[in-house]
Formats: sequence, structure tokens, C-alpha cells
Amino acid sequence: MNVWDTTHECMSRDELEQLQLERLQAVVNRVYKNVTHYRKVFNEAGIISEDIRSLSDLTRLPFTTKDDLRVNYPYGMFAVPLREVVRIHSSTGTTSKPIVMGYTKNDIKIWSNLAARFMTAAGVTRDDVVQITFRYGLFTGAFGVHYGAEAIGASVIPMGTGNTDKQIMIMQDYKTTVLVSTSSYAIALADRLEKLGVDPKSLSLKVGLFGGEPWSEKMREEIESRLLLKATDNYVISELIGPGVAGECLCKKGMHIYEDAFIPEIIDPETKAVLPAGSEGELVLTTLTREAFPMIRYRTGDITSLDYAPCECGRTLVRMKKIMRRSDDMLIVRGVNVFPSQIEDALFSVAQGETPYQIVVERKGAMDNLEVMVEVTNKIFSLELQKQRSFLEAIKKRLASVTGISVDVRLVESKSIPRQMGKIQQVLDKRQI
Repeated sequence: MNVWDTTHECMSRDELEQLQLERLQAVVNRVYKNVTHYRKVFNEAGIISEDIRSLSDLTRLPFTTKDDLRVNYPYGMFAVPLREVVRIHSSTGTTSKPIVMGYTKNDIKIWSNLAARFMTAAGVTRDDVVQITFRYGLFTGAFGVHYGAEAIGASVIPMGTGNTDKQIMIMQDYKTTVLVSTSSYAIALADRLEKLGVDPKSLSLKVGLFGGEPWSEKMREEIESRLLLKATDNYVISELIGPGVAGECLCKKGMHIYEDAFIPEIIDPETKAVLPAGSEGELVLTTLTREAFPMIRYRTGDITSLDYAPCECGRTLVRMKKIMRRSDDMLIVRGVNVFPSQIEDALFSVAQGETPYQIVVERKGAMDNLEVMVEVTNKIFSLELQKQRSFLEAIKKRLASVTGISVDVRLVESKSIPRQMGKIQQVLDKRQI
């Protein structure tokens, strides 16, 4: 199998751990000097950079959370002056202020090579034509894969999102060999190809790189059989870098984490204790190569486990299992992070008070659908029909604004949402993943 960086992807564990320690000591020293937040929390914990003498000392350092990033909005977590930052990305800011990520020129170079690793592991070569259907903008997904493909020397089609018929036309005419999308959009493409009467055998597709949402082995089988390509998973987390944290090789037995750039840990999300290898828990990552936006023990919220056994591909890097659930209540809908709390805040704001509701997420066809059922209270019932419609539209507009996706809203009869012990199950996730 092809390996992009044999030096770092195939080195012995002893060599890797020595490299990790050296880089960890350097990044801890740098954040203590340059990031006020880390200097404060290190001082509160009674830690100085010289205390990090072995990798086991990593557990002495405090965790970093999303709340820490939001509190330090926009540039408080940067470890370099803004004049050295050549690229700024951010989250959608769906819960409050967005999380802002910075990249130096060297960060962009490192990012390109990390993305090239998982793309090469999936079978992408310089002879490929890569069609990217992620949205371009503040989201890191499209740019990360774009950089990786260019580093490999492949041809890139920066299509962006939407316009499925045009996506298919480009796929046909430009002889696309690599599809980059969410797994649900791949199914949507397959459905549209079938409706248009286009035989997948007439396409040039051979590889699919899918990320941004949970997807099962059953979905992989469906995508591979309907689009006639090899489907691989990759782990995207914008706060750490974007695409390039981890990715599957063609063995498809877990995603290799690029440990020379990230130290992984698995913790119990409740006790925060570090768990032994093979245990299922919350993934925590520490960056080792980021200049502008280094992160110490970042709690991802994703539940997985780590496998340190050697892989048939020859890579010595640890592998993480697919992410299928989280330690918090966050939902991933069409590749977008959505928190139930933000939906409740928006709903109560428009309704000018509390009102019974339930969030229902289900997969309709190939795409995820999010619907909010709102019980008709006396206050809503008293509104004229036209005002009820305006009320619904106001909720839809507000939810679309705070979540970044379209949300269906439906008024239902009072007391019609099922209760358990008198309480409504606020989130009902019906997706079969």
C-alpha cells in the first residue's frame, strides 16, 4: 500500500514516543509563555513546563474545552501575533460566539501533508481527479482536503455544496475519480443517478472520502455497491486542524491517528480518569505541531476506543474506531453540529416563554431531517390562524439562523407528545446508523 510519509507513519513506537515527548515539551513551554489562558490554568494547577519529563506527565495538565475556546473569543487562544496568521477559520457559532482557529504559513504546510496522508492511505494518487462537495468558507473541511489533494499532485474540482445534477454532470464530463462528501450526500447522489438513468459503471469513480457525520458499515456497503468505489472514513475536527487528524487505510479497520502531530487519550467522560488501551471513552487530543492555535488535552466529546495493534498496511500508528456517539447532547445533522439547548433557547425566545416541544431527527431517504414539534398552548391557540402561521415562520427563521440548517417546525395538539413519568423526551433520534 502507498504511504505518504513513511518516516512518521511507520516509525517504531519507541522512536514515536520520543518524538512526541520532545514536541510536547516544546508546545507546553510555548503555550505557557504565549497564551494567557494556559499560563493561568497551569499556574492554578501548580505546573511549570519543566514538570513534563515523560509522556505520562501529560495527565498532570488540565483539559481544554469548547467553553474555554468561546470565552477566549476571538484570538485569546492564539500563540502567535495576528500578523503571523495567514488563515482564519471558525465554527458556525451556533451556540453563541464561534470558535476561531488560526493558521500560520507553516501550519498550512503541515495541514496539507497531514491531509495528504489519509488521502494516500485511501488510494488517492497524483493521477486522480478529486471532486470536493464540501462547502468552501469558514468551514475547514473543503480546504483541508483541497490542500491534501494538491500536495499529492492530483487535479482538484472545488465544486462546493448543492446542485446535485451539476455535480453529476461534472462527474461525468470531467472524469472524476475521487468523491469527497458526507456519506448521506453520497447516497443522495446514488439516488439521483438512478433516477436519471445514469449507470455508475459509466463513471470513473474509484475512491470515496467521507466524513463530517457518523455512518455505519451498512452505509459503507450501500455506497460502495451503488457508486462502485472504495469508501473510506476520516476524522475531521476543526478546532485541532480540520481534515488530517486521522483516516482509514484500505484495510478499513479503524482510522490511523497521526500521532507525531496529535497525542490521543481516552478518558471516562464522567470521572475524567484516563482509561487503558482498548477501553471505550471520550477522545482527548493534544496538538504537537500547531503554531498559531495549539491545544492541550482538548476534550472532543466523541466516544471511541484506540487499538495499538499493528495494522496490515505497515503503519505503526494507533487506530481509532468510528465515532457513532458523543459524551454530550450534541447532534450532527447534515455535517453540522447542532445543540438541543440552542433550539430550546430560540424556540422560547420566539414564543416569549416556555412551551412543550420535542426535537425529532430522522433520515428521510438519504438525508437527515430535523423537525421540532411544538405543542399548542393556550397562548398559541388564542392566536388567529394567520398569526399562527407567522409564529411558525418566525420559529423556522430563527432556528435556521442559529443552527445553520433548515429545520421543520410543526404545531401539534396540546399533550399529544408522549410523556414518560410526566416528562417529554426532548430529543428523539430515529436515524438508523
